[in-house]
Amino acid sequence: MTVRDETHAGPGAAGAGAPVQRPPAEVRYAGELAALRAGDRDPRPPGWELSLRAARRFVVGDPEAGISRKFVGNPSLVDRALVTLATSRGLMLVGEPGTAKSLLSELIAAAVSGDSTLTVQGGAATTEDQIKYGWNYALLVAEGPSTRSLVPAPMLRGMAEGRLVRFEEITRCPLEVQDSLLSLLSERVVAIPELPGADGMVFARQGFNVIATANTRDRGVNEMSAALKRRFNFETVFPIPDLDTELDLVEAEVARLLTGSGVQPPPDRDVLEVLVGTFRELRAGAGAKDGRGGGGDRSTAVMSTAEAVSVAHAVGVRGWYLRGEPGNAADVVACLAGTAAKDSPEDLARLRRYLEQQAGRRRTPQWQALYDARHLLDD
Repeated sequence: MTVRDETHAGPGAAGAGAPVQRPPAEVRYAGELAALRAGDRDPRPPGWELSLRAARRFVVGDPEAGISRKFVGNPSLVDRALVTLATSRGLMLVGEPGTAKSLLSELIAAAVSGDSTLTVQGGAATTEDQIKYGWNYALLVAEGPSTRSLVPAPMLRGMAEGRLVRFEEITRCPLEVQDSLLSLLSERVVAIPELPGADGMVFARQGFNVIATANTRDRGVNEMSAALKRRFNFETVFPIPDLDTELDLVEAEVARLLTGSGVQPPPDRDVLEVLVGTFRELRAGAGAKDGRGGGGDRSTAVMSTAEAVSVAHAVGVRGWYLRGEPGNAADVVACLAGTAAKDSPEDLARLRRYLEQQAGRRRTPQWQALYDARHLLDD
């Protein structure tokens, strides 16, 4: 799988020269990665493109060296993740939806391997050949099993090339598919019984390992076996703990998304503060202070930072393309219903109660505008 240019897509694009909506991390931050590689004098684990220190700086940032901060979280989590990947154990990132587990795995893969695109997307329809290898059946019928008819999947490629492989939403996969990783992670080899001789065994090169992610809300769907759990070190990615940090992150991400959507005005920080504050209180429990737990009216919907960015993006697009201005608090209410009512109609009732009982108590203009627009939930 080849990383394509940041500004042009391949033949499957809507048109020649069509912009790529979201280039991989190694393309978005190619300049930073090149600078880190050029100045990296620390020892590197075998098969790694950067040392642990340089990879850490890429993820958590180094303002003095011009390296941007990309992951807002505990730096010690990044340290532990990198150390795990330098060993023979895989890394499992778990947490609530929207806590940037996938982003963290992408950034680490880009830093360690220079390629974050060796990815398996887990789901109920995921099969073993999407993980290890499949066949070009036209060539298979014409020539029989051969290296020409073999179609390597991300795991086989990662092992052969010595790169990190990302396995997203591993607990969404059937148990028998999950357990196909057991021998791969312990023996570091994939057997291809259809091929004779040396071609029938692919041994992992230095640098290969696996980063998997799983949502805590998926527990019990396809619980991992004890044998598979032993082959991973587990790290929990928590929501952003304080309002200001989350607000800064949402503002930066929304500004980037709005620019890509052709929206000229930057996001209104006061509007974003109302939006982020609403999300924090609904996920902690309406009435909880400063985003901490304790409220009795907690939403069951995913009210994550990623969802806040998505809603804020929609607010800006709505304001610009419908009225030619930045989005306002009324747009926030209009865009919230689709987020708050995904899992249960009761969540929409919780949002109504929040706007009636909590937003109305705030005396700032944007909170009052949010309260005044509460009727839009019924439109």
